[in-house]
Amino acid sequence: MRQLLPEPWSRHLAGEFEQTYMSELCAFLDGRKAEGKTIYPAEENRFAAFNETPFESVKVVILGQDPYHGANQAHGLSFSVLPGQKIPPSLRNIYKELHADLGVEIPEHGCLSSWAKAGVLLLNATLTVEEKTPGSHQGQGWESFTDAAIRLLSEKREHLVFMLWGKFAHSKADLIDADRHLILKTTHPSPFSAHRGFLGSAHFSKANEYLIANGYDPIDWSLGSVRPQLQLGLD
Repeated sequence: MRQLLPEPWSRHLAGEFEQTYMSELCAFLDGRKAEGKTIYPAEENRFAAFNETPFESVKVVILGQDPYHGANQAHGLSFSVLPGQKIPPSLRNIYKELHADLGVEIPEHGCLSSWAKAGVLLLNATLTVEEKTPGSHQGQGWESFTDAAIRLLSEKREHLVFMLWGKFAHSKADLIDADRHLILKTTHPSPFSAHRGFLGSAHFSKANEYLIANGYDPIDWSLGSVRPQLQLGLD
């Protein structure tokens, strides 16, 4: 899988591909595919977060837990769906908070690629899932890999913003040096919890204020319009 990871991510994370957990993860994925299971996102998109946001371009990290498990939804970016797909409830709340915080117009699509290109690493802790089976690839090794990526950013970069939404994301705070970076915590944007802290958190403006104070350009959180497309070549 390393060939799907761009430089310098690939160089920095090379040691992970030599670990036992990675060979076991590859065997697991090959086995599930051989059994006829449909795996999302498509293989070429599993490392999309790293491909769309180069290591040296990362300014903000938004951590999700699991890819979407429906057809033509997941494309390798946390909380994001392919153009033309229905906007998931959590993302609708993200848009609602973004509008309340910064006045950003709420888009009619759920594709966050422009955020990724602007320096927002949209990273799921688990990078694959089986169709209609949420959480099906948790505990198979992906978390070790994505934890390594978070530690790498914490150790090698300075003054990044880590947005940790929900209890699962909060558990990753120990991987981050709070003296070097800004950690923003609140509830998950899910309809079940957004009203308990996420809505009104002002994370987007707080992130930009921190970035500006530390010499970075702020993130352009606007999304504009995109052309619908279909996800092809599914596993």
